Amino acid sequence: MKKLAMLLLSMICCASVFAKDPESKTFLVLFKSKELKEMKTSIKEIESQFSMAFSTKSYEGNSDLALMIEIPSCDFDECFLGEFLVDLKDGQKVQLQHIAFRLFDLSENRSLHQQYLAMYEESMTPKKKAAKSAKAASNP
Repeated sequence: MKKLAMLLLSMICCASVFAKDPESKTFLVLFKSKELKEMKTSIKEIESQFSMAFSTKSYEGNSDLALMIEIPSCDFDECFLGEFLVDLKDGQKVQLQHIAFRLFDLSENRSLHQQYLAMYEESMTPKKKAAKSAKAASNP
């Protein structure tokens, strides 16, 4: 009985060690500065509301305003993130998707990018082989 209990305990420990941790997701939210001014809010105010719960970083410059939100081990997409309510200065609450210009799930796009690269490299392999064989045939 002791051996069975030890075996069961060791199997549970091994299973927890090899369990895959859920990946964190990174979202990119783009804003138009003109639209934020019309709503009487700023990217810093929006960032402060999300930074209470998630890791955030905002970027301001000559182009569109951007907010990166990293959410650890989540199971939702950019549509769900767009439904988060943002407080405006006048006390009004608005969904993020109504303020934001675009919302991107960078984690999902990263995997798609890797798939496209793999497909491209596979398509280039026959062309490279054909070019090498043609070059070898022309150099006797």
